[in-house]
Amino acid sequence: MLLAVGGVLVAALALLGGRAAAIGGAAAVAAQLAAVALLRPAMTAPQPRFFGRWLGGMAVRAGFLAALLVLAVTHPDRLPPLATSLGYLGALLPLLFWETKFLQ
Repeated sequence: MLLAVGGVLVAALALLGGRAAAIGGAAAVAAQLAAVALLRPAMTAPQPRFFGRWLGGMAVRAGFLAALLVLAVTHPDRLPPLATSLGYLGALLPLLFWETKFLQ
């Protein structure tokens, strides 16, 4: 379900913002998939383990954003930083709101 919703978001971003926004959105979907995969095994774990996994998922998302921005800043002619970062946020924010559905 996460991949399907992510695919729809990336397609919408591609139509609205072009290639750079779609690349940012695809990176956000990949980051969210990794974060959910990290958190899912700890859903019923004790609170310290759960929060450790949750924090790890946030670090994964931040790492994907940092890598994406480094690429966008070093190659602005191929990957405009503004469109790329807006594509990332435009996909990640809806996925974060739907995260509770993905974790059930």
